[in-house]
Amino acid sequence: MRAKNCGNPQSNGVFLMCDYSLHAVRSRPARAGDMLITSEFPDTATRGFSAVGEPGTAVCLLPGTELAFSEDAACNHPFAKLFPGMRFGSVGARLARFRKINRQVTDTHHDALEFANGKVVPLTKLRVGQRAVVLQLPAKDGAGRKALEVEQDPAL
Repeated sequence: MRAKNCGNPQSNGVFLMCDYSLHAVRSRPARAGDMLITSEFPDTATRGFSAVGEPGTAVCLLPGTELAFSEDAACNHPFAKLFPGMRFGSVGARLARFRKINRQVTDTHHDALEFANGKVVPLTKLRVGQRAVVLQLPAKDGAGRKALEVEQDPAL
């Protein structure tokens, strides 16, 4: 049985929160205190978060959700496994806020994290297996939603 997607209401009354690429994946909304792990999902070409102990279920974040990684976050990098001591792919930060990026571009991934050092990293670029905790969910009044949308750094 597939769980309903949840989050922001669409015009047809369906609630969607996860990136379009996860609409065929069982999902649930994030809760403060959730222990998450960066994951790949079966039958998709994308990555996201699942809760520890809930493999295969995407945990959907709202823009503004704050996370803390257990170690400095890392992106995939071709030299990371060859030279682990050189920290290829390291973001250099543990604290992040979930964002939607490049919304004007259709048929692409929009989920990203903006780290405390200013780096914006698409979720699809994060290395699988990293752990993070949901520190805080965004305010529910919707004020400032436009400010939560940022452009992706072209270098990523």
